[in-house]
Amino acid sequence: MLTDQEREEIERALTHYPDRPSGCVEALKVVQRHRRWISDEHVKDVAELLNMSAAELDAVATFYNLLFRKPVGTHVVLVCNSISCWVMNQDRLRDHLQSRLDIRYGETTKDGRFTLLPIVCLGHCDHAPAMMVDEDLYGDLSPDVVDQVLERYS
Repeated sequence: MLTDQEREEIERALTHYPDRPSGCVEALKVVQRHRRWISDEHVKDVAELLNMSAAELDAVATFYNLLFRKPVGTHVVLVCNSISCWVMNQDRLRDHLQSRLDIRYGETTKDGRFTLLPIVCLGHCDHAPAMMVDEDLYGDLSPDVVDQVLERYS
């Protein structure tokens, strides 16, 4: 069930769209901001609010890779795996993160602190390899720099 605050934020966001379904991504982002992920129940609630079917909204929610349809950790670590990052040893960065966090892509640490996910491109190619933690972008990464970055979120 959506909270009153979520409903108010969604209604405010919808004023910027020509019709209710057009604001569906923004509405889902509101829910995710509050809950860190979007459950099936939330999809149904938002769909009802937007005059859409749950199936229509689920199709949107599962299309966008930054809308999380299962629980994630307190911090989401997105590792760029574009060609630029790959050329600049992204695989070494990925391997270090997986070892350091003791998880693989798509998993969350046992303490619930970090979820590790690949992402096609972060648009930071001139500073490859790159990653993002929550909304913070980091580039020119090495294993030592990654360790320093992770300490900021501990």
